[in-house]
Amino acid sequence: MHPVVMLAKRAIEEYVKYGRVIEPPDELTPEMKQRAGVFVSLKKQGQLRGCIGTFLPTTDNVAREIIKNAIAAATQDPRFPPVSEDELDEIQYSVDILSEPEKVKDLSELDPKRYGVIVSKGFRKGLLLPDLEGVDTVQKQLEIAMYKAGIMPDEPDVEIYRFTVTRYH
Repeated sequence: MHPVVMLAKRAIEEYVKYGRVIEPPDELTPEMKQRAGVFVSLKKQGQLRGCIGTFLPTTDNVAREIIKNAIAAATQDPRFPPVSEDELDEIQYSVDILSEPEKVKDLSELDPKRYGVIVSKGFRKGLLLPDLEGVDTVQKQLEIAMYKAGIMPDEPDVEIYRFTVTRYH
């Protein structure tokens, strides 16, 4: 298990079992030292169990971003009840470290396998990570991201950004 995934797992286990927010390790890997947006995804028996993240950095480094977002994925994803202690052995962890988003000028610049998308209209924003099961067209990817943002399909002047991820399991 990669150190960034072990950090997410340890953060969730400490929080769920003892209510403690851990500190980053003394020795940070190169990935943990950088500043970037991070998504932590949890699955149980192959099904999504929680996913929370930030598309831009909100903390000093990726290690702190992982800890914060891992705990949020386990306890604050509104689609699921908080992860309980008796579920911890069944959870699979995934950590995505995001590149800086870049504005898309033409839909031909998108590829749902390679790029995640952020759609934005005013204060409404929706994000969809790349390479998700069942999302194999640009249209489907944008449709889901817009739905998440509460943006109607025919609204004008929607801004689209793309980003890549480095995914760790």
